[in-house]
Amino acid sequence: MFGLGTPELIVILAIAFLFFGGKKLPEIGAGLGKAIGSFKRGLDGVEEAGLDIKKSLPGVKEVTSIKEKVDKVRDIGESLGK
Repeated sequence: MFGLGTPELIVILAIAFLFFGGKKLPEIGAGLGKAIGSFKRGLDGVEEAGLDIKKSLPGVKEVTSIKEKVDKVRDIGESLGK
């Protein structure tokens, strides 16, 4: 994740501890956790809305079924070619 290893994370936490103090770190951590959770829920909502839009477009079901058939044929062809 971002090229950070254990030593780098320890240094970052030590600097945060010195800067904010021991009493504020749990509050900051809780706030950060809530923000990340909210962000993930928002992304899930956007993905679901995108899927709903795709399903409501005309011709999507037909194209999806054709794509699945093509993928099956491709898989069969690859397995025969090996």
